Amino acid sequence: MNLSNKVSLDCVALVVAAGRGNRFGGEIPKQYVKLNGLSLLTRCLNILGSHPRIKHLRVVIHPDDIELYTEATKGIKLLEPVFGGDQRQESVRLGLESYKDINPKYVLIHDAARPFFTGDIIDALLTSLEDHNLASIPGLLIKDSLKRVKNNTVIGSVDRTNLWQAQTPQGFNYETIMAAHKATKGLALTDDAAIAEANGVKVKIIEGSSQNFKVTTCQDLVRGKQLLNLNKESKIIRIGIGTDVHSFKTGKSVTLCGIKIPFNKSLKGHSDADVAMHAITDALLGAVGAGDIGLIFPPSDPKWKNCASEIFLTRAGNEINQRDGNIINIDLTIICERPKINSYRDKMQNNIAKILEITCDKVNIKATTTEQLGFTGRGEGIAAQAVAGVQI
Repeated sequence: MNLSNKVSLDCVALVVAAGRGNRFGGEIPKQYVKLNGLSLLTRCLNILGSHPRIKHLRVVIHPDDIELYTEATKGIKLLEPVFGGDQRQESVRLGLESYKDINPKYVLIHDAARPFFTGDIIDALLTSLEDHNLASIPGLLIKDSLKRVKNNTVIGSVDRTNLWQAQTPQGFNYETIMAAHKATKGLALTDDAAIAEANGVKVKIIEGSSQNFKVTTCQDLVRGKQLLNLNKESKIIRIGIGTDVHSFKTGKSVTLCGIKIPFNKSLKGHSDADVAMHAITDALLGAVGAGDIGLIFPPSDPKWKNCASEIFLTRAGNEINQRDGNIINIDLTIICERPKINSYRDKMQNNIAKILEITCDKVNIKATTTEQLGFTGRGEGIAAQAVAGVQI
């Protein structure tokens, strides 16, 4: 589904993640359960955050989940979270009210337990809203027979004609759904389309996807793993290359791959000048065609001054995750006469693997000199080159 040629940043998204997931069980709420290394919430945010029409992204969370939320959203650009209420309807209303000052044209409301929707669904919803619909939702036409049951006994059949199964994300004109929530406050409705309907709003339905299912039980989690593994079978391997150089300045240590190494100099740069991590980051971004560090984190922006390069590497990992990619390997070469890095190699490999949530065997780090030739040979700085393979 094609959007208009002119891309407008007129839509915000609200992800509802304040529930307890009692039917799912387990020690943590299901939205924070990891699926192939990423939580359900992280997967949802990666998809929404990568869509060009979505200007702002916010999550409604439970007050007890601050640490889980912080871990799940590391490196993702978000507005501050909002604490939810006792019921889903109240949580959504609180989230919508937090966008009052922004006053967007459209809002997408999504449940964190549905991590398998796609950008195509978002495109279709926005196209529907642009076609003068105030509310639009994805859904599936019911194909199976429906039975009404009491005490595990069928007491009647239900006519499935014109019955649809609603999904999220659901799209709305912001002012319309905000007014509907205010008018229906306290009714404890479980679906935002139902809230719109209760306030007299006509809701348009578009074709959803059978893969956009809600994770409710452990069996759903198994189904999700199977779906992700199946999708990876048809992927290709892409290669990215990253190169970076930083000169020395007065100091007492250098930071390479996030590890501080004692030395009689430091590296000069806008951020922490981690030349090794920068090369890896650019290699990963290059493998998935996501630009480079300078494009995403321009040195002209003062907010990146002296920041830890882990932020850059985490973003590169998120770019890969947004595309359902899988890091095959990273091979890094650090070029300098000094300092010697052999005794820090394991720490560096472990740190890179930890940040990207991959195994250490996928990270290889080497060091070499230029036999005293060139600027590295003269001890003026450090260079790094990295190659990364990504399955996508």
